[in-house]
Amino acid sequence: MIECDVLVIGAGPAGLYAAYYAGFRGFSVVVVDALDVAGGQISAMYPEKEIFDVAGFPAIKGKDLVDGLLAQAGQFNPKYLLGEQVVDLQTSEAGPVKVVTSNNTTIEAKSVVITGGIGAFSPRELSVGPEYVGKGVVYFVPRLADHADKDVVIVGGGDSAFDWAFSLFPIAKSVTLVHRRDSFRAHATTVAKVRELGVELITDSEVQEITGGDSVSGVRIVNKLTDEVRELPAQTIVAALGFVANIGPIAEWGLELSKRRIVVGTAMQTNLPRVFAAGDITVYPGKVPLISVGFGEAGTAVNNAAPLIDPSHGVFPGHSSGSAE
Repeated sequence: MIECDVLVIGAGPAGLYAAYYAGFRGFSVVVVDALDVAGGQISAMYPEKEIFDVAGFPAIKGKDLVDGLLAQAGQFNPKYLLGEQVVDLQTSEAGPVKVVTSNNTTIEAKSVVITGGIGAFSPRELSVGPEYVGKGVVYFVPRLADHADKDVVIVGGGDSAFDWAFSLFPIAKSVTLVHRRDSFRAHATTVAKVRELGVELITDSEVQEITGGDSVSGVRIVNKLTDEVRELPAQTIVAALGFVANIGPIAEWGLELSKRRIVVGTAMQTNLPRVFAAGDITVYPGKVPLISVGFGEAGTAVNNAAPLIDPSHGVFPGHSSGSAE
């Protein structure tokens, strides 16, 4: 059995910042994540993509942000249990919180901060060409260099589609983006940047067929309004169609949920005693799902958990700028 002051469930950006902040306040920390690497969606989906909403950085690559968060938390030596999923959680007002992982590891913590992002996720599949998955059809782009000097067709109209178009344009032979509507879900600023690069945006269109032999060599696009068919060269097709989230065992713990999100109060407390939450998995009136917001929520959660962990601790931690004096 492992004992700790704070158990962080989820090793994404909010979870890593919670681990740092709990360590900063003098608490022992254990971090559990079902993925076998830290960084959550960033490490799994877009480690080389530029992120623009982190304070102090005009832009930062996902992997660099994760490395920085790991180094920041590492000052206080948190224990990581990666590749393990928390399958059961039991708590009470008096504590501790008791959890069991998929590896039958038992952990007792004085408080828990759930930062599990959106839970487990799987990509929405392209409707054609399943035989080419891994042979030119990809759902994520963990390494931009894998697509250098290739004709790349990106299918989708959200932030990921445009972020990958922006990132791949400098190294690919060509980049074309195909979307089934004439409007985009992506942030207007990112759309404008991609347009300025000269990326061709084909709207009101869908992929009709993927062509090739042992790997993808082309794609056939049909306009839904005119039935016009175009054929494009493509050695890479990025299907950026979003993903389906599943919060898994979290749904069975008795937490108050709203549309697969954990309902929290202003102190990031859940309806369960000694259990807090932060990051994309939380919901409350006015919630804005940004990484920068998740950092603040993680700090709020840890600070409000502090008196439960040690009654001599107040919620207010004092100013960090004075900690070295």
